[in-house]
Amino acid sequence: MALEMENIQLTVENKVGWITLDRPDQLNAFAGEMRDELLHALLHVQEDPAVRAVVITGAGHAFCAGGDVGRMVELKENGAGPEALQPFLDAGSQVVRLIHEMPKPVIAMVNGVAAGAGANLALACDLRIASDRASFAQSFVRVGLCPDWGGTYTLPRIVGQARALELMWTGRRVEAEEAVALGLALEMVPHDRLRPRVSELAARLAAAPTTTLHLVKLAMQTTLTQDLEGMFEFETEAQARCWDSPDSTEGLRAFAQKRPPTFR
Repeated sequence: MALEMENIQLTVENKVGWITLDRPDQLNAFAGEMRDELLHALLHVQEDPAVRAVVITGAGHAFCAGGDVGRMVELKENGAGPEALQPFLDAGSQVVRLIHEMPKPVIAMVNGVAAGAGANLALACDLRIASDRASFAQSFVRVGLCPDWGGTYTLPRIVGQARALELMWTGRRVEAEEAVALGLALEMVPHDRLRPRVSELAARLAAAPTTTLHLVKLAMQTTLTQDLEGMFEFETEAQARCWDSPDSTEGLRAFAQKRPPTFR
């Protein structure tokens, strides 16, 4: 199955939904209906029972260079006020919120530059695998704007407040090796091994019990605002949900029978 839009490609292969930002000549910067198309693609994979894991990447040599600066210059020169940005901000917030709430694993395959909104799109994903050609930059400061697309939420939770301030204040480019050291990326792989590595990881997640993966993701989000007793309560409720699911029936039976489980 494939779903093609003007600026976004969506294909489903082996239970993995591949969402590709497709403006390679513009480093996949967001423009026109691209944000809405990305939201549409995410809604599609969320609702498709055949999709059990999701990968977001960019066509060509970039992941996503962020917003369309040329369009912003045009708005400024035409005297537009901040309300002109609201549709862009709303669309970005919807995309990040949907990834955050997605019950399926979402992997960012960062194949090149991820800057501004593009960097924060990657940070919104559950895991990030980076090519050795990848880089991350909170480039908003370079054009006198404030980070958006949830970056003020995700970045300090990943790297800590002081490092987040430094990255957002300077807008400096973080190359792939440093990105791994900071936790911006889970791992770095040679560029020609990027897709095979991400395919391998996505396939493994797609074969895992969906109820467990969803609740583990929810646990990692909940623990940021809960104390130990609160997490004991969460674990009790989550374990009950897993116990009542077909996944635990299959998993326990497969373990007892010394065979690989087949989660459906």
